[in-house]
Amino acid sequence: MSSAARRASHPALANGDGEYGREDEEEEEEEGEEGDEPEEEPRLKYQRLGGSVPAILSTDAAAAIAVTDRAVLLGTHDGTLHILDFQGNQSKEIKAHTATINDISFEDREYIGSCSDDGTVVISNLFTDEKLKFEYHRPMKAIALDPQYSRSNNRFATGGLAGQVLVLTKKSWVSGYNKKVLREGEGPIHSMKWRTDLLAWANDAGVKVHDMKTDRGIAFIEKPKGIPRPEVLLPHLVWQDDTVLVIGWGTSVKIAAIRTDSSQGLNGMQRSISAASSEKYVDIVGSFQTGYHISGIAPFGDLLVMLAYIPEEDDGDKKNSTSVSSRQGTAQRPEIHLVSWKNDVLTTDALPIHGYEHYKAKDYTLAHAPFSGSSNAGGQWAAGDEPLYYIVSPKDIVVAKPRDTEDHIAWLLQHGWHEKALAAVEAGQGRTELLDEVGTRYLDHLIIERKYAEAAQLCPKLLRGSPSAWERWVFHFAHLRQLPVLIPYIPIENPQLSDTAYEVALVALTTNASFHGLLLTTLKSWPPTLYSASPVISAIEPQLNSSSMTNSLKEALAELYVINSQYEKALSLFAELLKPEVFEFIEKHNLHDAIHDKVVNLMLLDCKRAVHLLIQHRDIIPPYEVVEQLLHASKSCDKKYLLHQYLHALFEVDIHAGKDYHDMQLELYADYEPRMLLPFLRTSQHYRLDKAYEIFAQKEFVKEQVFVLGRMGNAKEALSTIINKLEDIQEAVEFVTEQHDDELWDELIRQCLQKPEMVGMLLEHTVGNLDPLYIVSLVPDGLEIPKLRDRLVKIVTDYRTETSLRHGCNDILKADCVNLLVKYYHEARRGVCMASMDEEAQGARVNEGSSRTGDRSSTLRNLEMKSRTRCGARCCLCFDPLSIQDMSFIVFYCCHAYHQSCLEGGLDSMKSNSNARDSDEGSEDDDGSPSGESRMRCVLCTTAAA
Repeated sequence: MSSAARRASHPALANGDGEYGREDEEEEEEEGEEGDEPEEEPRLKYQRLGGSVPAILSTDAAAAIAVTDRAVLLGTHDGTLHILDFQGNQSKEIKAHTATINDISFEDREYIGSCSDDGTVVISNLFTDEKLKFEYHRPMKAIALDPQYSRSNNRFATGGLAGQVLVLTKKSWVSGYNKKVLREGEGPIHSMKWRTDLLAWANDAGVKVHDMKTDRGIAFIEKPKGIPRPEVLLPHLVWQDDTVLVIGWGTSVKIAAIRTDSSQGLNGMQRSISAASSEKYVDIVGSFQTGYHISGIAPFGDLLVMLAYIPEEDDGDKKNSTSVSSRQGTAQRPEIHLVSWKNDVLTTDALPIHGYEHYKAKDYTLAHAPFSGSSNAGGQWAAGDEPLYYIVSPKDIVVAKPRDTEDHIAWLLQHGWHEKALAAVEAGQGRTELLDEVGTRYLDHLIIERKYAEAAQLCPKLLRGSPSAWERWVFHFAHLRQLPVLIPYIPIENPQLSDTAYEVALVALTTNASFHGLLLTTLKSWPPTLYSASPVISAIEPQLNSSSMTNSLKEALAELYVINSQYEKALSLFAELLKPEVFEFIEKHNLHDAIHDKVVNLMLLDCKRAVHLLIQHRDIIPPYEVVEQLLHASKSCDKKYLLHQYLHALFEVDIHAGKDYHDMQLELYADYEPRMLLPFLRTSQHYRLDKAYEIFAQKEFVKEQVFVLGRMGNAKEALSTIINKLEDIQEAVEFVTEQHDDELWDELIRQCLQKPEMVGMLLEHTVGNLDPLYIVSLVPDGLEIPKLRDRLVKIVTDYRTETSLRHGCNDILKADCVNLLVKYYHEARRGVCMASMDEEAQGARVNEGSSRTGDRSSTLRNLEMKSRTRCGARCCLCFDPLSIQDMSFIVFYCCHAYHQSCLEGGLDSMKSNSNARDSDEGSEDDDGSPSGESRMRCVLCTTAAA
């Protein structure tokens, strides 16, 4: 066997109460230091059988064991049979023998058979005190109950040092048993196993298989050569199933298959015996040698479990003999080997059995509980199908069973393979509660390895919805000063943690400038209801004026101020940080009173929006505050441009609001927006003319200089500037026209005569303002004027056109006068309605309600209304009704009506007050009326005309 196969692992061996023995731990630590080869995962796990077993073995020694599906049957050296449950608690004690119990057999239902060195065989009932005892006067070494014991006349087989294989069957009609000897004379019987109809036993010659149904022997398998006497190394028989018998003897293992036809075995080997007429035969399908002594053998699915005793190594080339050398207290620990039928070793476990130093191979026994499971699924067994293996020594019983998923996970954790353990749990293997344990150990491992980021990333998967677990790890990360790596993964709902946990997390981010960005991101993503802002604010405020204060930390503090309803403090920080949303923040929280000292920051952030805000609330923030702050701005900014923007917008809204700064505004317009100078000069009255002229002269703004000179009253210099610098005659003519000064026209002509080319231009632009002949008359003889003839022709043509237009306009005016007079004449000839005021009002209501009035033209309606008396059928002087009996009245074309007496009295008073008299009173009017009647005038119209 290779050294790798011989190397044994040492599993932790638990006591019955679940605690690990200190002796085992020390041995594991000592041997764990040996070798660096990777350890393979064991297939079995081990636990000492507790309960009543320690007390039983403290005063006695275990000798034989059998395991049923109901109980564990333990036989001791004092001949007592102990019935135990699977936890080792004794449920019954049977005083069956007076000497060592060598073998125990059971029937599926309730019967137990045992044999002893005292020469007796006892059949006991598991549930009652019924007991049958058979005396043979020679030590009995083996017993096997018929699997159908209770249904086959209580048949059983037994054997011992007498060398007889006895089969006893209860008689049908009389009391007693029939005894039959199957085989004898081949030496003591050492082991015996019965399965279905097949009975196998081992003696000094070998192993024989007998068909109990046909009462015929079907196989004989020779004893392996070169092994010690059976008294030193007992043979071990076990049925793997109904047709496979496994034999372990000394260092040899043979696997025999029971066949029912005459074909060769699976491995091509011939039958071991000659039985041409037999219906059954044995085929050896597996065989191998071991490097240890076999103290027990049992099936493990398709594998074999071997209880190995490691013999002492000889100094020379001595071979195994009939005696086994043993030195007191020098024996090695027994081992459990899991091997295939080809002796491929899968795992090897050394067992720390109590007192193993003093035991020999025959002192150990291996028993297993029957099972129907399979080991094909990677050594994992379905619930209820797990085989149990009992390793018995005189003073100790160890139970082995296949490792389940939880054991697999625990082994992975023990060896530091946390990722594999986590994957196994997530795959649904094992209890869900294991995730907490695996997660905790995995996180602890990562923390020890200082893989903080990886641990934080795994927290959501491992901690899931446990608030207490999350809070525990939050505080643990905080203690390690590694909380920033965990914060992105801290849940804010499902589960929601305590406010203290969130506050601790936020405060941890304030301690280092590299975390300030994460702090700001976290504050924006976490709902403010999760925590109190005050502890975090208290942690940040001391850093405000220190070098550790970053923009991210300032913004985070501003967000906390908002959460804490400290809006003015938040506004100061937002303005300092030039955050675009500061304007919406001001409007949302009505913080206009709080921006007095933040003008510069707001202007730098967004000049247009800031100007609009400042002008809209100039009653709160007066212009002088804005201008003063901008003038004294300490930051590197174009403060003059900001001033220009503000003052310009202010001037457009209210021309008088910034009157104290109009001189400054002139300079700003000159620098940034010269096109606005003339509109500003024409509109404003609050700037100094000399200051303005100085600015324009320096900037060489000619038009603006002209305007200022005109405003200063120096029209001639202004005119000279237009002619000499602008050379724009049209501009000069417009300027002179606006001044309404005749002398200025002469000055214009005088200056233009100095430049012949301007004389012609003057002639073109003064049409309608000056007589061209007057200008021509002033032109010196011999002065050459460019394009004079063309300009004179144009002037004459324009004059003729103007004259023609005037004649046309006069003709139109005369025609309009004639038409209006004719219209007036026709209207004056219309009759006058003398209706009373009441009738007139009633008639008006009737006319308004009548739909037929719509058919009349608006002209006729107007004439009708004008035809009525203006005083509503009353005298315009006394206001009495005109229709007074015996009283005449007069109505004029103007529709004013008078009583004749009232009119005459009114005219007399007018005559007495008039200074002018008609010279020809007796003459007739143009229309032939007597002169007396011509003096009858409408008093009201005559007075108004006068």
